[in-house]
Amino acid sequence: MSARRVLVASRNAKKLDELRRILAEAGIEGLEIVGLNEVPPYDEAPETGATFEENALAKARDGAAATGLACVADDSGLAVDALNGMPGVLSARWSGRHGADTANNDLLLAQLTDVPDDRRGARFVSACALVADGTEVVEVGEWPGSILRKPVGDNGFGYDPLFLPEGETRTSAQLTPAEKDAASHRGRALRALLPALADLAR
Repeated sequence: MSARRVLVASRNAKKLDELRRILAEAGIEGLEIVGLNEVPPYDEAPETGATFEENALAKARDGAAATGLACVADDSGLAVDALNGMPGVLSARWSGRHGADTANNDLLLAQLTDVPDDRRGARFVSACALVADGTEVVEVGEWPGSILRKPVGDNGFGYDPLFLPEGETRTSAQLTPAEKDAASHRGRALRALLPALADLAR
């Protein structure tokens, strides 16, 4: 029996590898994880949802409809307490351009200049959606921590160098991929999807 292909609606190799590692850890076999680079291009709707859940589900629905494959999609970002939960769904384009990590980090630090250390609480939030065979499942994972005053570490991407996870002395950008999988918001949301993914593999 050949493996069932599951599309991850992303071109980010790190995200594909993360799901592969989590499936392997859980002993789930029979799924072949593919990314957007491995399927014919289709129109991807803009991320206009007000919540991570809405955006993740829209992306997973688009991928499943366009390719006929089961599709996993995530939307994630940083929610900062002192900014009333922003940048939130705007995290990737906080500075005005999508994926401009350094500019996003610089803007965030500027906005938090006057915020004292004990009020710099934040959390990474990830919603992961699976659309397959007419069923839709969305799971949310959160990773609490706080925002430092300058970036530290060069693993990871996005706001990782500014994020100090709760109970850690190292930023998210100083953790190994395995350590990050075990603790991160996306890792938590993906692990919550495992029962649904195991059903697909059967």
